[in-house]
Amino acid sequence: MSLQLITFDLDDTLWDVAPAIETAEVELRRWMAEHTPRVGPLPHEELLAIRSALLEQEPGLKHRISELRRRMLLQVVQDAGYTAQAEQLADSAFEVFLHARHQLDLFSDVHSTLSELSQHFQLAVITNGNADVRRIGLAHYFQFALCAEDLGVGKPDPQPFNEALRRAGVAAERALHIGDHPEDDIAGAQRAGLNTVWFNPQGKDWTAAHQPDAQVQRLAQLPELLRNWR
Repeated sequence: MSLQLITFDLDDTLWDVAPAIETAEVELRRWMAEHTPRVGPLPHEELLAIRSALLEQEPGLKHRISELRRRMLLQVVQDAGYTAQAEQLADSAFEVFLHARHQLDLFSDVHSTLSELSQHFQLAVITNGNADVRRIGLAHYFQFALCAEDLGVGKPDPQPFNEALRRAGVAAERALHIGDHPEDDIAGAQRAGLNTVWFNPQGKDWTAAHQPDAQVQRLAQLPELLRNWR
């Protein structure tokens, strides 16, 4: 049976996310040093403690990472005494972080691979992160993008994959998901009945019990793999 839908993870599948997050953290602290100097150096441990407390109060925030970070920043500026303008400062600080988070270096074969695949398949995004393909210049390749922030639930729960199937009007056996995470991407997609491809650029050994249908080390290998799909 031929494939009709391919869904993609984003972070660490279309780009290496760590450098972008590191840069975003630096830009955030630079902005806060200028605009909220009373906050101080903002130790990582302090942020983690605030994050843990917020998640304990509202566990659903774990799927709403943008709102979680904004709430963390709100708590930080309130604790530093910026009471009257706390909301405005938190929103501005978060936008600084989010803008820097989108300054990404795509893997070199992203555009060519998506361009070729989009001529033959419906393409969509399923992500637990807060990257926006519109801000990255990739939206024209995809029919839709599903984010845990909007759905209220993230991978590996099968719900995001089921929602993708519903929106595309495609049966699970005619869909394939590609991603880097063995549990979130591979196990999650398999629970919804999708075919799976593990993106494994470092050539790691597979250690989980549930085997993917295939794996690739470069995105450019996908078109050939799918031409020969069983």
